[in-house]
Amino acid sequence: MSAKRDYYEVLGLGRNATQEEIKKAYRRLARQYHPDMNPGSKEAAEKFKEINEAYQILSDPEKRSMYDRFGHGAFSGQTQGGYGGFGSDFDWFGDLSSGFGDIFDFFFGTSSQGRKGRNARGARGQDIKVEVTLEFEEAAFGVEKEVVFERTEVCPECQGVGGKKKATCSHCGGSGEVRHTQTSFFGSIVTSRTCSYCQGRGWVPEDTCSHCRGMGRVKRERRVKVRIPAGVDNGYKLRITGEGEAGEYGGVPGDLYIFVKVKPHRFLERKGADLYYTLLLSYSQLVLGDEVEVPTLRGTEKIHVPPLTESDTVFRLRGRGLPDPQTGFRGDQIVRVKLRMPHQVSGEYRQLLEKLWEMERGTPAQKNKSGGIFERLKEAFTHPEE
Repeated sequence: MSAKRDYYEVLGLGRNATQEEIKKAYRRLARQYHPDMNPGSKEAAEKFKEINEAYQILSDPEKRSMYDRFGHGAFSGQTQGGYGGFGSDFDWFGDLSSGFGDIFDFFFGTSSQGRKGRNARGARGQDIKVEVTLEFEEAAFGVEKEVVFERTEVCPECQGVGGKKKATCSHCGGSGEVRHTQTSFFGSIVTSRTCSYCQGRGWVPEDTCSHCRGMGRVKRERRVKVRIPAGVDNGYKLRITGEGEAGEYGGVPGDLYIFVKVKPHRFLERKGADLYYTLLLSYSQLVLGDEVEVPTLRGTEKIHVPPLTESDTVFRLRGRGLPDPQTGFRGDQIVRVKLRMPHQVSGEYRQLLEKLWEMERGTPAQKNKSGGIFERLKEAFTHPEE
């Protein structure tokens, strides 16, 4: 008996080849030397057996490791697989997850759709998308909404069959597939295609249902109450399993997807879980300080503005923002102070501003009177007639 060739040499690979490279090399050589492609060739049959034996060892990490260390001696006494007997633990089509039945898929690229046949199931129903518009407060606190939409449902008269009963398809004899035999240089090749008459089910409806006209489904209005969690924002998606279109001929229904659209708030701006509010204050409020009320989602809240507050100063109200619908973490409300400019300046207000202007332009000696500029400003705003 002649000495066995090196398994790596058989597959045309180096010893550092990856598992993916081993699989690709095996497939290429298996197609080339398969006996069906080389009818009557003993050389091709032997070659095919040798390729399978090499792949059986090198595709298994444990066996490959033993082979790399001890060579062919690691498997002396063991039966190696080949054409007509691959060994008890080896299925050379196993990587296709379909066994020997997929031989034509492997070599000729026929689709598994063609073998759908008697195992065919009804098609899954389509998903439905519905948009729900919420007021800002509804999105902030959560709300229960009734969603109204139209969908296809299983016909109540025929229970989805499309007729009074199921009759065996006369075109495929109930197999759900039609076989075609072609004779070529390589021999006879049998291919399968899904039966177009019964769509692979193996049966057709008999005595068409007048309610659904043989479709097995009918259009109906559907009302579903859904609970939308607090804190949702534009684009939030809610999925309700099984509330979509009915499947064809017993197929599972699709799902209902609810897309949320949130109206903007009148004066609060949202950024993630935080809310932003712009507080307009007069010059005197910024200089002298004040206690003012600001709106929040739960009513008004007072904040203290200290004296000499600059425009663009930020105050943070902890926990007054929005909750995250996933984690429940609540954001803050950010209050940004801005100087409010008057629309017009006239009368007494103008006189006060002119008096202030004169004070600001005063000499250093004048600025030091009455306790400094801050006290003089306060005096001007609190006692304008003096």
